[in-house]
Amino acid sequence: MKSKLYLIPSLLGNDDAARSLPAYNLAIIKSIRIFVVENEKSARKFIKTVLPEKKQQELEIHILDKNTSGEELHELSKLFKRGESIGIISEAGLPAVADPGGKLVRLAHQNQVQVIPLVGPSSILLALMASGMNGQQFMFHGYLPIDKFERKKVIQKLEADSRKNNCTQIFMETPYRNNQMLEDLIKFCQPSTSVCVAANITMDDEFILTQSIKEWAQKKTDFHKKPAIFLLES
Repeated sequence: MKSKLYLIPSLLGNDDAARSLPAYNLAIIKSIRIFVVENEKSARKFIKTVLPEKKQQELEIHILDKNTSGEELHELSKLFKRGESIGIISEAGLPAVADPGGKLVRLAHQNQVQVIPLVGPSSILLALMASGMNGQQFMFHGYLPIDKFERKKVIQKLEADSRKNNCTQIFMETPYRNNQMLEDLIKFCQPSTSVCVAANITMDDEFILTQSIKEWAQKKTDFHKKPAIFLLES
């Protein structure tokens, strides 16, 4: 048998699996024994949540995170020679999208291993869908700089580039710094620039709102410790 590499979406939070994942995904998870994951504890919790009958002690778990070395990645690629299907699970959402799993996907292609992406939630695309912003031209930038001076420069550049190229700019922040991010956007952007904050996507207290910087400055908000995506259009 030839190995296959399944890209298995995980939940974005404590949301209902039935809302976010098709039944086909559960059948794939049930059939796989070997998983490459970003975090073992959260990956096991995810598998137990969506498939409680699957025996945890039978799982073979390997770690692939931002600290995985080239040598360790080479060792992971040896899994492809075992003829078993492998599943990648990221910390949240889609594997290989803003996620280190993409490194193993590249190696799979180099080893002629079939890569199979499964349907599931992406906070980035769900936020873009719901923002009302340009879905034809958009860029994702991951995390912006923490340094205040550098962050100001990047925010103002994103705003200028959005205006010049008619492009939606998408980025994220560590949840405990969300409020600071919004404060910086209000401080450094033009009043007419539109910003969308999409927090706790797919969860019961989901919040998605697009309005101008001027309107955000007049609104009381608190996104502390809530996973969020920020979108900007100027």
